[in-house]
Amino acid sequence: MNDLIKPKDQDSLIAWYAVFVLVLAYVLSFVDRIILSLLVTPIKNDLGTSDAQMGLLMGFAFAIFYTVAGIPIAKYSDVKSRSLIISTGIFLWSIMTAFCGLAKSFFQLFLARVGVGVGEAALTPAAYSMIADYFSEDKLGKAMGVYKSGAMVGGGLAFIIGGAVVGYVMNSESIILPILGEMKPWQMAFILVGLPGILIGLLMLTVKEPERTGMEDSLDSKVSISDAIKYMRKRWNLYLFIFLGFSFMATPITTALTWIPVYLQRVHEMSIADSGKTLGIIIFFLSTSGVLVSGWLIDFFKKKGLKDGYFRVALTICILTIPIVYLVMNDQSLDNTLWWLHPFVFVASMPLVITATVLQIVTPNQLRAQVSAVYMLFLNLITALLATTGIGFITDYWFKDEMALGESITLVNLIAMIASIFCLYIARLNFNKEFTKS
Repeated sequence: MNDLIKPKDQDSLIAWYAVFVLVLAYVLSFVDRIILSLLVTPIKNDLGTSDAQMGLLMGFAFAIFYTVAGIPIAKYSDVKSRSLIISTGIFLWSIMTAFCGLAKSFFQLFLARVGVGVGEAALTPAAYSMIADYFSEDKLGKAMGVYKSGAMVGGGLAFIIGGAVVGYVMNSESIILPILGEMKPWQMAFILVGLPGILIGLLMLTVKEPERTGMEDSLDSKVSISDAIKYMRKRWNLYLFIFLGFSFMATPITTALTWIPVYLQRVHEMSIADSGKTLGIIIFFLSTSGVLVSGWLIDFFKKKGLKDGYFRVALTICILTIPIVYLVMNDQSLDNTLWWLHPFVFVASMPLVITATVLQIVTPNQLRAQVSAVYMLFLNLITALLATTGIGFITDYWFKDEMALGESITLVNLIAMIASIFCLYIARLNFNKEFTKS
C-alpha cells in the first residue's frame, strides 16, 4: 500500500501530475485516432476507396473493436494496476498507428485501425476511475474537465501538426525503404505520428495508483462484468438513458473530428494543410474552453446544491446546438462556414466532461471502469453508425453525390440532437427519483 495515493492526498500535486500524464496520453490518442480524417483524399486516390469505406475506417473498424476490447480490459482496471494497463495500451495503439503506414490495401488498413481501437480501449475507463479516486467530489468536475480537454487539445494538435506533416509529406516524393519497398507520403505521415507515442507509454509508468474510494459495501472488492450488468439492470431506466443521451450528444463533435475536414477540402477546396491548420486552431481554443467551462458549470451547480445540474447543463447545450448545427453546413461562403464553426465546436465539446462526471457519481468504485466501458460501447457504436460510417453511406447511397457531404452532416447532427434531448430529459427524471428523491 505504500505506493498508493492515500485519500488524504486527494486534490494534491501528486494527483494533478497524474492528470497531466493522462492528458498527454489522451492528446496522443486523439492525434493517432483522427489523423486519418486528414488523409481521406490521398488514401481514396491511392487505394481506390469510397466514402462509405472511409467511413468504415474512421468509424466501424475503430469503434467495434474499441468497445469489444474495452469491457474485458475495464474488468481488470477495476481490480488491477490501472497505470500499467494504460501504459500497455499506449504502446499498442502507437505501434498500430505506425502499422497503418505499412498498409497496401483497404483490408490491411482496416486491420491496423482495429489494432488502434484495441489499444485505445485501455485508456478512458481506467483514467475515469483513477481521476475519481484522485479527487474529492467537489473538485471532480474541474479535474475531469482538464482531462477531457486533452481530447480537444489532441484534436486541435492533430489537425495543426498533422496538417503540417501531411502537407509536407504530400509535397514529397514517394520513398523506397529496405524491405518495405515504396512508401507513399500518406503512409509516412502515419509512421511519423505513431512511433513517438512509445515515450508517453514509458512516462505513464511513473504514475502511482490512487487508493480506491467510494466502494459499495454490498459489492465484493473484485467484481465481474456480470456484476456490473446486474447493477445497471436494476437501474436500467437511469443508465440506459444516460448512455443513449450522451452518446447522441457526442455526434456533432465526432463529425467535426472526422468529416468536416473532408467537407472543407471537398466543398470549399481548401488544401489538406490549410484545412488542418484552420480547424485545428478552432478546436484547440474553442473546444478546450468549452470543456473547461462545462466542468466549471457542473461544479458551480454542485456548490449551489442542484444535484441534477449535470442534466440541466446538458439539455441547455442540446437546445443551443440545434440552430448552430443547421447554419454551419448550409452556407456556400467559406468565411461564414468558418465563423459558424467557432460556436459549433464550443458547444459540441461541452458534453464530454458532463458524461465522465455523471458516470463516476452514480456508480460505485468497484464498477466504475466497467460501467464506463459499457458506456463507451454505446458511445462508439452510436457515433460510428451515425457520425462516421453513417455519413459516408448517406452521401454515397442516399444523396448519391459526394458534394452533398454537408447535407449528410447536417441531417445526422439534427437527428442526434433531437434524440439526445428526449433521452436526457428522461435520464434527469430518473436521476432525481434515485438521488434527490424529487
